[in-house]
Amino acid sequence: MSRFGIFSVLLLGLLLAGPTYAQQAKPAPATTPAPEKKARKLTRKERKELARRAAVDAAARQRSPLSEKDREISEAYFVDGVRFVLLEDYNKALERLLKAYALNPTNAAVNYKIAETNLLSGNLQDATNFGQAAVKLDPQNAYYYLLLAQIYASQKQFDQAIGVYNTLIKQVPNSGYYLFNLADLYMAQGKLNEALATFDQAEKQFGPLDEVSFKKQQIYLKQNNLDKALQEGEVLIATNPDEVRYVLAQAQMYAVNNRFPDAIRVSNQALKLDPDNPRARMILADVYRQQNNPQESEKQIKLAFESPALDVDDKVRILIDYIKQLPNPALNQTAQDLAGITTRVHPQEAKAFSIAGDIQTVTGNRTAARANYLKAIKLDNSRYQIWQQVVLIDAELNQVDSLLTHTEQALELFPNQAPLWFYNGVGHQLKKQPTKAIKSLEYGRKLATDNPELLAQFDTQLGDTYHELKDYPKSDAAYEAALTFDANNAQALNNYSYYLSLRGEKLDKAREMSAKLVKQYPDNDTYLDTHGWVLYRMKDYAGARQQLEKALKTSSDATVIEHYGDVLYQLGEPDKALLEWQRAKKTGGASPLIDRKIKDKKLYE
Repeated sequence: MSRFGIFSVLLLGLLLAGPTYAQQAKPAPATTPAPEKKARKLTRKERKELARRAAVDAAARQRSPLSEKDREISEAYFVDGVRFVLLEDYNKALERLLKAYALNPTNAAVNYKIAETNLLSGNLQDATNFGQAAVKLDPQNAYYYLLLAQIYASQKQFDQAIGVYNTLIKQVPNSGYYLFNLADLYMAQGKLNEALATFDQAEKQFGPLDEVSFKKQQIYLKQNNLDKALQEGEVLIATNPDEVRYVLAQAQMYAVNNRFPDAIRVSNQALKLDPDNPRARMILADVYRQQNNPQESEKQIKLAFESPALDVDDKVRILIDYIKQLPNPALNQTAQDLAGITTRVHPQEAKAFSIAGDIQTVTGNRTAARANYLKAIKLDNSRYQIWQQVVLIDAELNQVDSLLTHTEQALELFPNQAPLWFYNGVGHQLKKQPTKAIKSLEYGRKLATDNPELLAQFDTQLGDTYHELKDYPKSDAAYEAALTFDANNAQALNNYSYYLSLRGEKLDKAREMSAKLVKQYPDNDTYLDTHGWVLYRMKDYAGARQQLEKALKTSSDATVIEHYGDVLYQLGEPDKALLEWQRAKKTGGASPLIDRKIKDKKLYE
């Protein structure tokens, strides 16, 4: 048993039983009552009254020697009280123990057990009084000192607890082991010099101890005495040359205090003991990074990641730190390599593939990111955030079939997640399935009532989808709802104004919305085209031409080109219009009327 374990065992014995109730005569058997229901807890007033009566009875009995009969009764009450302590029925325990005390108040064991019971039941003042009495009655019993010190510590009366330990060590033979408890108490109070002196005293008595050296090292660090702390560390290494943990602790201490050559030396010492130790590699990687040696730093951290001994959670934490610095051309590849090593070394850990997906997402490799997320889901499909990432990437890559497949799979697990219904609806809309899209969007909208921003996205998408179904009142109402939440919603402003222009309805409102949009985004060719087309429908051909020519500076979209041709035709320039229509057809994606326009050299609407 280690020297530090002894005190724990003693305390356990202290709490459970304590010293025996030693008497001169053989104790008479007590009548053990049958188990009862737990009595109500005695009030403080009732406990004081019991103690007062016991003291009165004790004073009366002290006038004459304790009779044999009273001694036997006292012992019976004591044994019964101890039994109730073990049953944690402290009220009944105190009742029996105080009766034993009334008969024999000068018995140290009775005072001790009453003190312990009061401590366990939370009556610290009475615990203190009886604990002091027990020590006074039997100053050679270590248990009594330990209980009294514990009572003081429970009341945060640490100076008194320290005094008890000092008395114990002086008064009780072979009690030097309690120097360690005393030193820990000094440390808890921040009395570091006293703790050091006590540890020195313990080492003189018991010789060098690893735990003591380690604690002294921590004290020196708190005192900013780095040289002493490092000296203790070297002592630990010298006395335990095969203990790599002490070597690593010393290397880390050198590293954090910018003693880089020593940190490298001691880390390599650790690697001689354990060539695959990942912590030594991590220390070296950090030191080389601070020395502006990125190649060696990268080499060491990769070697650390190759080790299964470096926990996957530690690797994830390191990769999260990388993510905070990304995207960064100097770090992107290293982060991706480390993520790849993590998935290879931990192929059954979903979190390894999840963090790899995050790394790939931040560095712009969406396809690789999704592949990693899907592997994470295969290992653990319970994390909604990973499903959400997959769905977002499907939408960004415009891979509609994947979007529908993954949203439907995710909705089986998370049917109450409104964003999944939103993207499922978007997928159906892109697949030209507006009825299915409406069903998903309307259901998801009901789940998003506590999220106004998401609700506005649903309304905007519903506006688009109802337009496809030619349900224009519902389409307009959805757009209006979206703009009520955010009057600058670009998608709602653009689509609403454009669809109104196609229908030739509310053109003044359409012009107001499209003009607001191009004012906010003067270089966006889509919004310029929308505003130009609204003006065209209002027969403001000159204004339309101006907007479309701005749009064509950055756009090669067939719809914009065809619109420009239509404007030119209305402005009396049919030859130029024909050239634009031909260019739109060649580009691909023009309206179904484009062939008739070209063939007849005439505008059709």
